Amino acid sequence: MITTPDLIESLVAGAKPVRRLRPPVARAVLWLLFALAIVSLLAVSHGLRPDLGARLGRPLFVTGLAASLLTGVLAAVAAFIVSLPDRSRLWLLLPAPALALWVSTIGYGCLTGWVGIRPDSVTLGEAADCFATLVLTSIPLWLAILLMLRHVALLRSATAAVAASLAVAAIASTALALFHDLDASVMTLMWNLGTAALLVGLGSAFWERMFSWVASR
Repeated sequence: MITTPDLIESLVAGAKPVRRLRPPVARAVLWLLFALAIVSLLAVSHGLRPDLGARLGRPLFVTGLAASLLTGVLAAVAAFIVSLPDRSRLWLLLPAPALALWVSTIGYGCLTGWVGIRPDSVTLGEAADCFATLVLTSIPLWLAILLMLRHVALLRSATAAVAASLAVAAIASTALALFHDLDASVMTLMWNLGTAALLVGLGSAFWERMFSWVASR
C-alpha cells in the first residue's frame, strides 16, 4: 500500500504545467476582433445597405445601432467574467443598461414609425437573404465563443449561456442593421428581439450538451 507522502510525490512528478487563461477582458477583446473580422468580410462580400448614409443621419437609428453594438461588447465581457467560479454573477448585469436602451429604441421606433407592410414590400428573396446574413454572422461567433469558454464555463453553464447568447444576438442584429433595410416597425422587432430571444433560449437549453462536444469534464 502506497503511503501518503509517496502518493503526493508521484502526483507531483507526473504533474504537467498548466497555462493560465488570459484575463476575461483580453479574451473578450479577441472574440470581438473575430466578430469584427466576420462583419467586415460580410460587408465586402454582401455590401452595406444602400440607404445607410441616410439612416446614419437619423438619431433613432444611430442610437439603436450604438446600443445593440454596446450590448454585444458588454455581454461578451460579462460572459468571460461570469464563467469564472470566483467572480460574482452580478457581472451578468453589465450589459443591462445598453440592452434597455436597445430595446427602448426598437419599441419607440415601432410606436412612432409604424408602417403597414404591403404584400410587395418584403419579398421572399429579401427575407431569405436577411436570414442568410443572420446565420453567417451567428454561427461563427457561436463556435468561437464556445471554444474560448470550453474550459471554464461548465462550472457556470447557465450563466455563461445567457451572457454569450446575448453577445451573439446583439452583434448579429447590428450586422443585420448594416446590411439590410428590414429594420423598420414590425420587421425590426421580429429580427432583433426575435433573434435575441431565440439565441438566449437555445443557449440556455443546450449549452452543457454543446460543451460536452468540445471539452471533457
